[in-house]
Amino acid sequence: MKSRASEDLREARERLAHGSAIKPEFEYEMMSIFVRNELSAAVTIVGLSAIFSLASMFWAPVQQAILWLLLVIGSKVVQLEICRRFQQTTRSEIDLKVWRQRLLITELLSGFSWAGFALVGFAGHSAAPQTILFSSHVFLFAALIVVLAIRMTFASTIIPILYAGTVPMSLAVVARLVSLGDAFYVALALMAVGVHIYFIFLARGLNTTALAMLEFRAQKDALIAELEEEKSISDEARRRAEAANKAKSRFLATMSHELRTPLNAIMGFSEVMKAEILGPMSNPTYKDYAGNIHDSGRHLLNLINEILDLSRIEAGRYELHEEPLRLCDVAEDCHRLLKLRAESKGLSIVEEFDVDMPQVWADQRAIRQICLNLMSNALKFTPKGGRITVTCASTEDGGQLLSVRDTGPGIPKDELPKVMQAFGQGSLAHQTAEGGTGLGLPIVKNLVELHGGRFDLHSELRKGTEGVIYLPRARVLHSVAPLQPLGAERHRRSTPGRWPTPEAAPVRATRTPRLVSRNRPSAPPPPMPVHAPASAREHAVDPV
Repeated sequence: MKSRASEDLREARERLAHGSAIKPEFEYEMMSIFVRNELSAAVTIVGLSAIFSLASMFWAPVQQAILWLLLVIGSKVVQLEICRRFQQTTRSEIDLKVWRQRLLITELLSGFSWAGFALVGFAGHSAAPQTILFSSHVFLFAALIVVLAIRMTFASTIIPILYAGTVPMSLAVVARLVSLGDAFYVALALMAVGVHIYFIFLARGLNTTALAMLEFRAQKDALIAELEEEKSISDEARRRAEAANKAKSRFLATMSHELRTPLNAIMGFSEVMKAEILGPMSNPTYKDYAGNIHDSGRHLLNLINEILDLSRIEAGRYELHEEPLRLCDVAEDCHRLLKLRAESKGLSIVEEFDVDMPQVWADQRAIRQICLNLMSNALKFTPKGGRITVTCASTEDGGQLLSVRDTGPGIPKDELPKVMQAFGQGSLAHQTAEGGTGLGLPIVKNLVELHGGRFDLHSELRKGTEGVIYLPRARVLHSVAPLQPLGAERHRRSTPGRWPTPEAAPVRATRTPRLVSRNRPSAPPPPMPVHAPASAREHAVDPV
């Protein structure tokens, strides 16, 4: 749309530069501008002609001055009447050629009436004193300049009308000055010709400017119309998308119930057959089939749950049930759930936890799902013998992060946006990993954003992938110093010898965060001896 508008604008400028004919719609606009100018300055022109008539009485008979004034007013009344009729006529009823001729004739009549000012007092100028004669011709030259300036301002939109209104008076003034035969008046006549030509050039510039303004306004109107059309199309598309989204939600709500009911039966009966609860199965192949049925049903149930979770998040219906929790505890639970799966693939999971991290205010189910999705992806894409590192630490801005890094094949940089979309998977994932739905990372991203955090995915080919979630500082819970009982202070003051003063109290060193790395269970700590001091038992650290 912008390129088309630029081309139209360029064509308009070329037409203006080469002096091409004005379009009919622009010609009507130019006539309308001229008509509005004439109607708005009707009183001004009549007043100016009255001033000229009074001034001419100093060197001309009063009858000639009044006669000229009546001619000017009469021609102006005729012109104003034509302008009013033009303005009252609708656009569809206007014949531009006819009205252009009417306006040209009325302007020519007005121009001849103004040219009559050069004849006022011309018969008796030889008998007039030299001073009055000089003053009258200088005033006549000044009057010509004023009339040229006014007509250039009002009639520059239609150049032929400008010629009709100014050329007669200029010729009359030049003829009167040249008829005097004096070199000074001849020079003044030549100056009048030069001034007229100069005003003509100015009028052409104003005409070009007005035409360009109309061109630009037409382009603006066209752009606005296109924008309105595109807006209506987008509104209709949005309405259809909302309707489709509602239909999708209804479909998912219905199908989730219809699918989960038979899936529960399939998974339950297949698990009974797989575990041989009701008795052994004589054919081991049937037992394998039951296991495959159970695994397939569980995969299908997980897929349905992920689709429903993503739809609920996108619809804004996912509610967070927030409570205090530790990221380390959630990550450790997820590790425990996936430990057997990692050992079956020959993978090692390394935990790097900051044991002194405070609690965060978050939804435990959502954080658990985030950690499970990231670790499950790492298990899928990491080859045998690889390593998965789970990190929980504090950030520099006071927040906390949870990172899962693997040594898998990695993701190309141009495919990172694709894997962040629903059902999106990288090209290497189809070749080297287990089957998946492509919903894990979008769910992680949306759940993190619901907590006001950020999810970053870093990956490099043949160097692995790292998914990092950041929880903001506002969700970190800081411990508050315990309050003293009401009677403690009074009791301390009553027995000063038994309580240390604040100055004498020892300063206890604050513990710095310790990053503990482990990939195997630690040995239990040795029992604390009975005779150990209470301070030692107090500062004993539980194993991580």
